[in-house]
Amino acid sequence: MQRITPFLWFDNNAEEAVNFYTSLFDNSNIAAITRYNEQSASASGQKSGAAMTISFQLEGQNFTALNGGPHFKLNQAISFFVYCESDEKIEKIFKKLSTDGEVIFPLDKYDWSKKYAWVVDKFGLSWQLDVDKINNKQKILPAFLFVNDKVLKVKEAANYYSTVFPDSRIIMEWAYDKSAGLPKGTLLFIQFKLADYLFNAMSGQGEHNFDFNEAVSFVVNCKNQNEVDYYWNKLTSDGGTESRCGWLKDKFGVSWQIIPTRLIELLTDPDPIKSQKVMMCMLQMKKIIISDLENAYKK
Repeated sequence: MQRITPFLWFDNNAEEAVNFYTSLFDNSNIAAITRYNEQSASASGQKSGAAMTISFQLEGQNFTALNGGPHFKLNQAISFFVYCESDEKIEKIFKKLSTDGEVIFPLDKYDWSKKYAWVVDKFGLSWQLDVDKINNKQKILPAFLFVNDKVLKVKEAANYYSTVFPDSRIIMEWAYDKSAGLPKGTLLFIQFKLADYLFNAMSGQGEHNFDFNEAVSFVVNCKNQNEVDYYWNKLTSDGGTESRCGWLKDKFGVSWQIIPTRLIELLTDPDPIKSQKVMMCMLQMKKIIISDLENAYKK
């Protein structure tokens, strides 16, 4: 099981976005769609019958999209780094993603890559494309961009996450040259693995008008209440903040969802009355309590 799943918040165009992405990337498919029922639609302001969440795969990796409304906007603080591994593939993906989008770095040769681009697609999601190969089956990596007052915290963040998640390690680091005028050892780039899932992170100098927000979060799939409690307590400690429905922000402002797999089983129960009871129970929670969900299901 993929323990960490990227979760993308869209303003009522999630189905269109997911159809676009799955048509573009190899080894991709839509796995499941859940829809708003009358009660959840009323609670969220959505239309009954509209898609709520869409589970899908890109390059064999799991993602989830949500039709959540206009509350949170995608930005460049979290992008997705794609190792394309051929000129043909990077040119195809760049052309599709840049159509009706915005090009941050044109497809070209740079100091760090013989062919690279950074684009924001027509839905607002950011992508970094690299022609290079990666020695891992995971071809798409979430990429954090630490900016403004967080610009010096790249290594601190990677080290912190590595203490929280099992099967974690630093893969590579790239420090700024001393000519940058930053403290010695400040990282421009780092790649690390958490729970056997790869991330990139980098720092961006200068003033930026964006930061981490709930538009991109990461679901931690937990097998039991002990795991839920562990991740919830770890990520909300030392400056993290609790939110609702299993959501939280860590001390760097990155959003996580600590979700037991049992919640998904109950929400997808074929009995709509039981699944609605579970949904309404979950909407009242901060940290997810499995026993309370079970009680709601049985009523």
